[in-house]
Amino acid sequence: MTRDLETEFEFELRTCRWAELEWPPAGDPTSDDTAIVVARQLGTKRRRWDTIVLECDPEALRRRANFGLERLDGDLLHVVRNAPAEWSYYRDALPHPGYPWRYVREAIHRADDRGILETRKNGNRIEIRRKWPYPDWLERIVAIENKPDLDASAARALASQLEYDVAMGLADEVWVATRKTGDRVAPALFEDLPVEAGILALEPAALTADVAWHPRTLAVDEPGTRILERPDGGARDSSAAQFEYVDPDWKADRRLAIAERAYERGWRSFVETMRPDCRGFELRARDASQAVPYCAAKGRCQTAAECAGSCGEFEPEPPAWRTRGWPIEGGPGKRVQRILEERRRRRRPGV
Repeated sequence: MTRDLETEFEFELRTCRWAELEWPPAGDPTSDDTAIVVARQLGTKRRRWDTIVLECDPEALRRRANFGLERLDGDLLHVVRNAPAEWSYYRDALPHPGYPWRYVREAIHRADDRGILETRKNGNRIEIRRKWPYPDWLERIVAIENKPDLDASAARALASQLEYDVAMGLADEVWVATRKTGDRVAPALFEDLPVEAGILALEPAALTADVAWHPRTLAVDEPGTRILERPDGGARDSSAAQFEYVDPDWKADRRLAIAERAYERGWRSFVETMRPDCRGFELRARDASQAVPYCAAKGRCQTAAECAGSCGEFEPEPPAWRTRGWPIEGGPGKRVQRILEERRRRRRPGV
């Protein structure tokens, strides 16, 4: 395929693949020994990023694999991060969580079921002992917004989101990835975007990128500012925005929760929100580095929103395609899911 990318979704997939292959960008001081985990469509309740790059300590990331492929939620993290090296009553060993202890007991049982914590009964008391220290594997979080065609209207919509990111300081850096135009000066530099945000000019077909503007490192260890409401009375509205401060400890917990979700999900494989069991669903590769979804009925890469059972072109796989090994192995759709899951699994060091 030599055509230009048609959708932001396909551009997003190429951005993720470029990040896996090439991160950090040329001129970035990040060590070459840093391990990279890339995730897609991930964030918090108030903010979701297109692409997240986790910069990790390689050896600590391997030790993280002891805790399995599934994420550790906040309750589990509270238990495994504070579990003692020697047997101890859980209420003596763990700091008060700020919520009822019964939820801690539930988390202890879940951790025991997953094999990441040792437990025993001493009379009526539950005693716990860690199996492994939880490693400090996360070094930095880099958030990337993908806008292949960053015109003025798209820039205005994106500016408020980037201002939120800069004020909160959950990510160490925020970037905008846009399509490389070949102009001497990247058009995105003329848009009204926060100066703290970096700009990446990506050539998706060749999987190459130039840094048009380097980002500033955000103060993730300091209190953040959550913008709640902005003045909406037009250019002459000088009323103040409403905001609240965010505690650094809350930010640290939220950053680790985001990293855990990214570790579990990876790219959030697109077949999880598409219909690979459709007769028209295919995987196609423009090169040897990446396979992307393709709809034979539409003759192009479809978006996740389009590829659903409600699509007028949806046609289930013929039963003959699925007779061999059905329903355990399945037809081509099941094979697509296995291929992408195996590729995602290989990106987890130590697994």
